[in-house]
Amino acid sequence: MTNQLKLTATPRNSTGRQPAKRLRTSGIVPANIYSSKNPPANLQVNEREISNLLSHAAGENLLVNLQIAGENKNRLALIQEVQHEPISGRILHVDFHEVSMDETIQTEVNIEPIGEAAGVRNFGGLLEQLIRHITIECLPKDLPDVIHVDVTGLGLGQSLHVGDLPLPQGVRVVSDADLTVFLVSEPRVSEATSEGGPTQPEVLKEKKKDEGDEKK
Repeated sequence: MTNQLKLTATPRNSTGRQPAKRLRTSGIVPANIYSSKNPPANLQVNEREISNLLSHAAGENLLVNLQIAGENKNRLALIQEVQHEPISGRILHVDFHEVSMDETIQTEVNIEPIGEAAGVRNFGGLLEQLIRHITIECLPKDLPDVIHVDVTGLGLGQSLHVGDLPLPQGVRVVSDADLTVFLVSEPRVSEATSEGGPTQPEVLKEKKKDEGDEKK
């Protein structure tokens, strides 16, 4: 289950590109919170606080107890989307989605392999991960930080699909069950190596003239 981390926020009065730029310059990240029960609201959070929170998490889809200045009660919210600066990775914007403990949520969760596949260990194959995360549905209390998958039993040419993943109790997969997550592919060798090494081009030599012909 995902830990409910604490995060403070304050209402944000100014909107637009320039005000947001000024906030980021001062170490503040613009944010929004959406809810099925309350109208959307503009917020701002401390950049260092949100960065530290995300850096210690397995993924960015976290449940937080959001303490908003001026409100008497904390809001349980899911960090739904985080925008990053492409080069530096700095956080530019955060979207929160308010939830309740008895409300089913739908979100993405990361997939991580455990162990070394038999096809890699015994035959030099390559473990390929084709999907890094899947969409799941569950109650907030059942939301996993990450889905760990034991791949040690995968032989050469074998694969695991979304439908094969071990899921915690109370979690349902929304993604297509037939999608391939892990695949142990054949060893990749160069064409020259696979044919026994590089071959030298054949050189055609002129047939040596008979000695009798040279005397003529």
